[in-house]
Amino acid sequence: MRHDAAHLSETTAPHPGPVEEITMTTTDTVPEVITRYLHASDTHDSRMAADCFTVDGTVEDEGRTYTGREEIFQWREHGLSTWTYTTTVTGDHPVAEEHHRVMVRVEGNFPGGLVDLTFDFTLRGGLVAALRIVG
Repeated sequence: MRHDAAHLSETTAPHPGPVEEITMTTTDTVPEVITRYLHASDTHDSRMAADCFTVDGTVEDEGRTYTGREEIFQWREHGLSTWTYTTTVTGDHPVAEEHHRVMVRVEGNFPGGLVDLTFDFTLRGGLVAALRIVG
């Protein structure tokens, strides 16, 4: 069973009509680049989301790995951009200075309507070097 909206869009018709207003809640301990990434995701700004990554940054989601800003842009643009959703950070566990585990609740108009995910971020130089999404 698929766990996130990126993969749900492959099997379900896209949201008809314009995207509604998006809201996001974070905690005070989340680094700025992670907050920026989550905001870009919620506002369906695929370019801003991709620009949060290092040039060689990676995203691992559902067993697939996307490498580099262009592949990450395409993953965002053709996956999650069809759904209206809100993202709420429910917890942040700083594993190390450059490694944060962020628990996220996503609610929206995708099938199932609610999913709790863990975003495992590795940072480098103020950008995301790697993001692993686990449901």
